[in-house]
This record gives sequence, structure tokens and C-alpha cells, in this order.
Amino acid sequence: MTRIVSALPDVSDQYDALFVDLWGCVHDGRKALPDAVAALQAYRKTGGKVVLVTNSPRPRTGVEKQLQHFGVADDAWDSIATSGDSARSAMFRGAVGEKVWFIGHPGERKFFEPLTILDNPISIETVPLEQAEGIVCTGPADPIADPEVMKPEFEQAIARGLKLLCANPDIVVDRGEVREWCAGALAALYTEMGGESLYFGKPHGPIYDLARRRLAALDVDIPDSRILAIGDGVLTDIKGAMDEGIDSLFITGGLAASETATQKQPEEKMLADYLKRESSSPTFAIGFLR
Repeated sequence: MTRIVSALPDVSDQYDALFVDLWGCVHDGRKALPDAVAALQAYRKTGGKVVLVTNSPRPRTGVEKQLQHFGVADDAWDSIATSGDSARSAMFRGAVGEKVWFIGHPGERKFFEPLTILDNPISIETVPLEQAEGIVCTGPADPIADPEVMKPEFEQAIARGLKLLCANPDIVVDRGEVREWCAGALAALYTEMGGESLYFGKPHGPIYDLARRRLAALDVDIPDSRILAIGDGVLTDIKGAMDEGIDSLFITGGLAASETATQKQPEEKMLADYLKRESSSPTFAIGFLR
């Protein structure tokens, strides 16, 4: 049964490392959440390691710049694992071919910058759908538009047997008070229509393998039993942790704030009902990271 806690220090002494989601936990898409930043800073002062594990389609360096822009202090984390890095590695290994149709915001074209850490990466060329061997999706070009506007193009792509590489499995995020669609919504639609979508972020295994490699690069040897995953998505953060056998702390004041009646803390019965509906069993829950 999920235990509601009042603050991270209630449980953090059981763990040597945290895998922490960003959007909805550490920032709201516009600015840092001060209590969360302070909690991570305090945890690191005890010797704990913090790996930020995000479904952002951006490379790690891009996320680091974004954190600085939002005001997330550098001493609140040790390393970053992004869905974008995991997906880029697969792309440059040829997961969806050399000629790809790109779905995403123009500002996300850095996704295609050469990845020098791979041996013999393939060359990637972005082309119109009619010439493509596969699809790379970092998110909708218009995050407010209904994903179903993509159906005509998806029908063409599915008829040609193209695979869709999804660089961000999140379905939605809240940017301040505005809910936006993510690449995961398009990938889910593509799959529902009969296409094949490839995922590399939470809750799928590759990003956890990357997070463990980031942790090992800090010269520590920490078993999964001493890692706590923190996030506000039951279908991404919590499901991924459960699948990996990692304990989890569910932030109820993010995506599920209304479903759990979270003001400062979740309402116990509504939380239990929500988790039952979602077939989810986080180890702990809290309204906001603090």
C-alpha cells in the first residue's frame, strides 16, 4: 500500500540515489519549484546522488541550459539522463533509416546534430514524408492542437510501413496553467492506427539503463534497491520504476492534482481510488517535492 509522506527526508535516508523527473516535480515548464530544488540540495549535502531522468527530447546539454533558464540551481543535481539522448543514440544506429520525416517544433532540430560518442553513426537526412524511410517525432509542431490532425499523414506513413521513433513518451505536460500535448500522444495515435512506434523514454527500459550509466560515471556503485525514483506520471515515472524494480515517490500535485484532490497533500481516499484505476502502486506519495 502506498504510504503518504510529508517531506523527502521522511524516507530519503533509505536511498543512496534519486532518479528525479523534471517537469511537474522540479519545474513547471516556466520556472523552478523552490521547495523541490531545496529538497534536492539538502539530499545531496547528505552524500546522496541525484540523476535527473527526463522524457525531454532535448540532449543533456540542452536540458542543462533549460534548467539554468528556469532557475534550477546547479547544486541540486549530479547528472542528467534524457529521453532525447537515448532516442538519438538509436536513431544514429539506424532504428528508422537514414532518411526521416521529422515531426516537431523547428527549435528541436538540434536533435539531428551529429552524435560523436557512437562508433560509425549513420548519416541522417530529414526529408518530406513521401521520401522518408522512417519518422522521428520530438513532439507536435503545435502542442495545443488535437493530435488527430496528424491522421492523414499517419495513414500514408502506415501504408508504407514506416516506423515512428518517439523521443518523448509523455502524453501531456502542464506548462504553467496550460496543458500541452507531447510526442507520446502522437506515438499512441500512430500505434492505435496500426503503425509501429519505438519508445526510448520512461517507462521504457533504455532510459533507465542510461540513468544507471550516468550514475556509474559518478564513481559510485549503487544497487537498484538503494535508488528512489520520483515523478508525477503514473504511466511513465511510476510504471517505469515498478517495471525496473525501483522504489518510487509519486508527486500527486502534478499531472494528477485534480484526480487526487491535492492542495498541499493528496486526499487519501481519492489517491487510493486513482491508483486503483491506474493499476499503479508507488511506494510513497506526496503532494509536492519538498
